[in-house]
Amino acid sequence: MTYLYSFLFVGFICLLGQIILDNTKLTAGHITSIFVVLGALLDTFNIYDEIIKYVGGGALVPITSFGHSLIHGALAKANDLGGIGLVMGMFDLTAAGITSAIIFTFIFTILFKPKD
Repeated sequence: MTYLYSFLFVGFICLLGQIILDNTKLTAGHITSIFVVLGALLDTFNIYDEIIKYVGGGALVPITSFGHSLIHGALAKANDLGGIGLVMGMFDLTAAGITSAIIFTFIFTILFKPKD
């Protein structure tokens, strides 16, 4: 049943993004930013953690989980180190993803040439 819930959750996020894209003048970058902020906002009030408990790993797939990871790490470090922990904690959980994105982008830029 978890697979079904994961599929439905991710499908709902994609459907919501497509509806916004089709019916507004927002670009994909705007929608991505909105979903990251939405994930961060949901994690601030511990709602995203409840979604993860119910839906499973499927909640960690869409871009909303990046906002969740940013806030989750920041709040965890803030409890230990105070204000400076907010800045340091944001990059604890997301460092591997950001680093791999930079490295893979560099490699693919060298290997492939963009089309006009």
